[in-house]
Amino acid sequence: MSAAPLVGYSSSGSEDEAEAGARVRLGTGGCSRGQSPLPSQKLPVPDSVLDMFPGTEERPADDSAKHGGRVRTFPHERGNWATHVYVPYEAREEFLDLLEVLLPHAQTYVPRLVRMEAFHLSLSQSVVLRHHWILPFVQALKGRVASFQRTFVGLEVTSGHTQFLDLVSEVDRVMEEFDLTTFYQDPSFHISLAWCVGDARLQLEGQCLRELQEIVGEFEDSETLLRAHAEQIRCKSGNKFFSMPLK
Repeated sequence: MSAAPLVGYSSSGSEDEAEAGARVRLGTGGCSRGQSPLPSQKLPVPDSVLDMFPGTEERPADDSAKHGGRVRTFPHERGNWATHVYVPYEAREEFLDLLEVLLPHAQTYVPRLVRMEAFHLSLSQSVVLRHHWILPFVQALKGRVASFQRTFVGLEVTSGHTQFLDLVSEVDRVMEEFDLTTFYQDPSFHISLAWCVGDARLQLEGQCLRELQEIVGEFEDSETLLRAHAEQIRCKSGNKFFSMPLK
């Protein structure tokens, strides 16, 4: 496997609600019993009552300033869990060393670029699940992907593309069973390194990407560095994580 040229692109969707915008890729008191509440106190409304009047429920404010300017692609609602299927990439020291060279260079073109906190290769879009669907959804995923074992390259994947499409096809079947959005048509597989708010493709394309690609090509043992063995698939639903080992 090898790394393809770096690409800057704009996304109208969201991977784990964390990457909207342009990115670089290579490729969350009541009172005691017997007491009367003070006039200024409010008794909590039971969930059973709130569920009877969903239109009157107050929703938490979505403050994008708390998330680096990122905005949800769908509104927060009680009982809705943002869900995302992906292959985790455990960055080694050498990979982080490369990133420490790449990112500052890219930031000379797009200063607002922010490094990703974790790295992964997406196998699905971010979708919404009701809480009672989570376990059946994960069980269905386990049944679909149990026989897959794959190796992927950091940055953009340029070989093994057919095998990843086969894996996405199985994930898509589960999505369809739950009437959820499937993955993109003719997708490219990549590990996002950094992100920023807004469309910065014009700044990233051309000279910037050529220079970044040169840095990758000249980095010591880059071909070995950009290979990694995928041992599991993960599904993140809200604050819950589920792992599915690959045989």
